[in-house]
Amino acid sequence: MRRVGIDIGGTKIEGVVLDGDGNVLLRERVPTERENGYDHILSQIALLHGKLGSHLDEGFLFGVCVPGPLNAQGDRMKHGNTQALVGEPLKDDIESIFGVPPMLDNDANCFAQAEASLGVGKGSKVLFGVILGTGVGGGICIDGHAYHGRQHIAGEWGHSLLHPGGRPCYCGKEGCVEQYLCGPALEQQYRDLTGESGRVTDIAEDPPAEWKEGFLSNFGMAISNIVNILDPDIIVLGGGVSKVDFLYSEGPEYVQRYCFDDNITTPIVQNTMGDSAGVFGAAYLP
Repeated sequence: MRRVGIDIGGTKIEGVVLDGDGNVLLRERVPTERENGYDHILSQIALLHGKLGSHLDEGFLFGVCVPGPLNAQGDRMKHGNTQALVGEPLKDDIESIFGVPPMLDNDANCFAQAEASLGVGKGSKVLFGVILGTGVGGGICIDGHAYHGRQHIAGEWGHSLLHPGGRPCYCGKEGCVEQYLCGPALEQQYRDLTGESGRVTDIAEDPPAEWKEGFLSNFGMAISNIVNILDPDIIVLGGGVSKVDFLYSEGPEYVQRYCFDDNITTPIVQNTMGDSAGVFGAAYLP
């Protein structure tokens, strides 16, 4: 059976149709134009449906990647940067366009799903996908399927406490992982230390020792919590910060420091699906 994936991004909405073997039959994009509101985003999704239409004349499995966490029912976004989508009956409205009920999931879970289905984690029993970018997120795949948990928050390690009473987070807590390992936080730490500005990937080319040590220590502590609780077969890193090379060469040593077991062999690897993860992960959700 064919698979259809839709990725609703801040600037574009992408769709893909795959055959039963995962080969791309058609891939199309339309602009999101989110500033024009929810009804306009739906009209853009309908436009995309028209572009894919010639390949939708038979039964298909259908998933949609959305830019934010979902409610416990998995049919509406709770919050996110694309405010026009928050709280709206997205699942029902997309079903009315495509005629098939979609499975919705957030971008972190779709990232994990893509790596488990087509990427570096294919064949792994338990995969944890880490997003280190503007924010920090995560997703879990077990036996090749995204796992959501009772409240639909499985994998949200970015809002686990790393330093209780630490930096305030938009979620209302203080000291969340995200406030120490996301790109903007790391760049702010560099400015505080040196008085200069820079992008994480550039800073990491020749980093100040104090900045690098803090980065690796926080990374090791945060990832060790994943290993101690879930003990996954593989951890896949994505997002802009994942391009920092020393996370793979030196990061595992820091993870080991904080783990319960003294012989951690969990591979920590860079993603292979890149910017395609959202749309391909969505296609493999059902």
